[in-house]
This record gives sequence, C-alpha cells and structure tokens, in this order.
Amino acid sequence: MNKKLETKLKTLPTQPGVYFHKNSAGEIIYVGKAANLRNRVRQYFQKSRARDAKTDLLVSEITDTDWVTVDSEIDALFLEAELIRRYMPQYNILLRDDKSMVYLRIDYDSDYPTVSTTRRPLDDKARYYGPYLSAYSLRQALKYLRRVFPYATKKMPGQKRATLHYHIGLDPGLEEGKTTLRDYRANLRKLIAVIEGKRKKIEHELQHEMTLRSQAQDFEGAAKVRNQLYALQNLGNKVIFSDKEFLDISKDHALNELVDLLNLKTAPKRIEGYDISHMSGSNVVASMVVFINGVSDKKEYRKFKTSRERNDDFANMNETIGRRLSERNIKKWGLPDLILIDGGKGQLDAAIKARDAAGQTSLPFIGLAKREEQIVIHKDKSVVTLNEKSLQKMAGFKIESQDFTLVNLPHHTNVVKLLQRIRDESHRFAVSYHSTLKTKQQTSSILDEIPGVGPATRKKLIKAFGSVRALGEVDELEIATIIGAAKAKAIKASLKSK
Repeated sequence: MNKKLETKLKTLPTQPGVYFHKNSAGEIIYVGKAANLRNRVRQYFQKSRARDAKTDLLVSEITDTDWVTVDSEIDALFLEAELIRRYMPQYNILLRDDKSMVYLRIDYDSDYPTVSTTRRPLDDKARYYGPYLSAYSLRQALKYLRRVFPYATKKMPGQKRATLHYHIGLDPGLEEGKTTLRDYRANLRKLIAVIEGKRKKIEHELQHEMTLRSQAQDFEGAAKVRNQLYALQNLGNKVIFSDKEFLDISKDHALNELVDLLNLKTAPKRIEGYDISHMSGSNVVASMVVFINGVSDKKEYRKFKTSRERNDDFANMNETIGRRLSERNIKKWGLPDLILIDGGKGQLDAAIKARDAAGQTSLPFIGLAKREEQIVIHKDKSVVTLNEKSLQKMAGFKIESQDFTLVNLPHHTNVVKLLQRIRDESHRFAVSYHSTLKTKQQTSSILDEIPGVGPATRKKLIKAFGSVRALGEVDELEIATIIGAAKAKAIKASLKSK
C-alpha cells in the first residue's frame, strides 16, 4: 500500500456508503458497499486477515480508493448496483459466478403488476434493475420496502379474493378492488424512485401529500401517508447487510487449494482448457476455453479445425497445442498461467510434446482423466510438483507410474470442482462446434446440389423446417411460402429424385 493511500484511509467516515478501488491507471476495478466505510475498506489491507487467492489479486492492484456516503444500507445496496452497471469493474464481473448475480423485476405495464427477483432478465417488456451481487441483501431490502410500498409478487390463477398479504399490509389487494390499478402503479413509481436513489424526493412528496390530505380533512388518508413516510424514514435503522459480506468475492477457495496442491508460485490468473471432438475422425475440431481468476471469460474462447481428418486424439491434441503456442497466437492472446488437458496420460503427453516443440517448456500442463476425475501430472515435464501435505489435508492419494502421477481427490473438493468446470466447458464448446460443422455438412451435401439454392435460401429453409428430412416431408406449397414457387418446385423435384 502506497503512502498516499495509507493517508487517505485515515479519513474514511463511519457512515454507510459505496467505495471504489482503482488501479495505477485510475481505472475503477472494484465497487463495493459498506455499512461502515471505515471498518470495511480498511479490512482489505489488514495483513493478519486470511484472504483467498482472488482477493489477493484484487488487493495487489489497488493504488487508490474513493467513496460516496449515503444515509442507509439500503441506499448503499441500490447505489452499488447502479455503479457496477455503469462502470463494469473488472473484479466485480470476473470474480463472481454468473449465478450469483440477481436482478429485480417489475412488470409495471402489466394488468396485474408484480415485483420479484430473477437470475435471468428476459425480453418480456418488464423493467429490470441490477445486477445485485447479493440475493440475500436484495431480498432483505425488498422485505422492508414492501411494508412501505405494498406490492404483489405473483398472480394466482383464479384468485378472486384478497390474499393474506393484503390483510397484513403487504399487498395492494387488486383481486377485490381494494386498490385501483392506477393507484397501485403510482405506488410502484415511488418504489422505483427509491430503487433509483431518489428516496429524499419521495419523502418530500409524501410530506406534501400528507399536508394536502389533512387540509382536505381526509384524515384517514393522511394517516396512511404518514405511516408510509415514517416507515420510509426508518429504513436508515434497518440492517440490510451489515459487514458480514466482507470480501465475498469468490464462493470457494479452489485457486488457493490449486496453488498449494501443485506448488505453484502464484495463483494462475489465466487457465486454458482444451478438448477434441469428432465422429470417427470426421469434422475434427478442438476447443480452447479461458478462465480468468477461476471464472469463465467467454469472449476469450477460441476453436480450431484440424488440418487433417483423423481418428487420433493424441495427434489432434498435439496439432492444437502447437497452433495455440505459435508465435502469431502468443502475440495475439498472450500466454496462460496453466493449461488443463481433457484426457489422461496420452493426451497430456501429446500436448506437452507440442509445448516443448514450441519452445515454451516452462508452461505448466496438467490433465484431468474422465472416469475417475484423476489429475494427471507428468513427473518430469508438467512443470508442477505435488505437495504431499496438501494432498493428505484434502484426504487424497496418488498412484505412481513410470512417467506420470495420478492424483485422486474427493470429488467434493474445491480443486476438483474447478477443474471439472473447466473440463466440462471445454467439452461443451468442442461438441457444440463439431455439431455445427456436422449439421452444415449434412445439409450442404444435399441442398448445395440443387440449382438456384444458395447460402441465403438454404439458411431460410433450415431455419423454417429444421432439417433436410423435415423439408422432404412438407408439401410444395408450404415451401413456396418461404422461398417462392419456382424454387420450391425445383427443391421438391430434386429431393424426390434423391
């Protein structure tokens, strides 16, 4: 930690707020929320605190920190989501699994508006807010907000009577007309404004509305608005997340365990996984998947089509790694910190031979054998060594052969889960590419022979009917609606002859 940052940390307030960690280029790399900014931010730099490998990587890049104070934890929660969406900080995005992200969904324009949470936003005309990095904190916040602005969470089929939630003040009661749709939407607009950080504005509006109702001698309505106002003002006293989420960046300690198990010098920031896919030597393809700090980075994925069609996984893997470690591709993509091969001794040996031929002998390679989920290590050439103490600590054992060590760990361990995830993703990506090529070959072998059928027409037909077989089962008139009568007639005649 530099002197400037050390001095700055002494001025941290004890209020709730949102903080921004920055790197040496001034770029925001992490955004977090805190119930107490001083306590939370200082914890990052405490040497006595045990941290996982991912957090160590984050802390090593921090050269400056800024913050914004707010009135309550709930304001900090919503502001954090807005700023993450705005700045897309590197560590917020890369260090969390997609499944940990949660969104708030409000279908405001529906005839029965509801408020709910979801992992996957859809193009369904509802309004989405987020992402929030803690589902628990969001649900806690909504629990308190629902008491201020009652809302429905779902519409029950055939429901005609107001639910229990209405009678305890949490639901608008649209079923029995206890609230009009217009008034309910007005209530939702206030809720949305609070989510967007306009809580003070809504407090002023409620204060004004209460005064107007009192002047109009609508004392029952004024009391209802007063209760809303007090409940909204009291949100500052609610504990939404406190500081128990301290440094909740990774869900497990897989990278730490991997460093210990393989005696790596540092946590592997970039891990690449490789697999081969083909059918009896035809349409041979290979996949390269990339995991940054333990999380998949799909924009870095690459696929390879081998130069020869052969039913030889060892040769195909050797060619793939050779091409990956070519001077041209190293310049484009850089070098990984660790390479994982989907396969056993043969695949790993073939990959290492390609690595050595490319002059990258210091690059660590390991394999993961499918049947027993064994980690495969070449004794002399994997550039990693097995830590016996770490192996015993994880209740694992090893099997030695002349050139290889097979490491057996319980399948529930974090290391195995991480390597399985990389291996499964490389397999999925390879199979997906192989299937695409196979489908393309199957369709092109028939349709390409038909005069007048080009790539655009073929694409329309496959999109409409799914396959050549389905195309042969429909009548000419149905095909004509897609591509015209003349082409439809030619296609049907050609398919019939074949």
